[in-house]
Amino acid sequence: MSYLGTPAVRTPNEVLTCYYQAMLDKSPDDLADLYAIDAVHEFPFSSPGFPPSFEGREAVRAGYRAAWGASPVKVQEVRRTAAHETADPEVIIAEHVVVGTLPAKATTFTVPGLLILHVRNGLITRVRDYMDGSRVPNARA
Repeated sequence: MSYLGTPAVRTPNEVLTCYYQAMLDKSPDDLADLYAIDAVHEFPFSSPGFPPSFEGREAVRAGYRAAWGASPVKVQEVRRTAAHETADPEVIIAEHVVVGTLPAKATTFTVPGLLILHVRNGLITRVRDYMDGSRVPNARA
């Protein structure tokens, strides 16, 4: 991954850009490297069989390696629809749409999502990841 600056100087918006690139590349290592060692990644709308959170950078790495490795989905695009800076300079709220395909079926689908990223010293300390995961199984049907 090519970082936009070193971790200590990355802004939350720059971290968000790197986060979206890791999603596009389906790279669990690039994604996990954006996290502080003790970061928490929460899934408030967790799907059955998926944990409600990952506790720590290595859990993020392992969790996404398993999830993305098992998924036939190819991410075509991550559309950032809005990024909202907050009164807290360490927090950014981002709306996006992931455009994916299932190559075996030549099916294209979209998954809307919202991220609340907490970034300190250029590393993610907490994520609340809201996505409509039901869109992916619907595309498989």
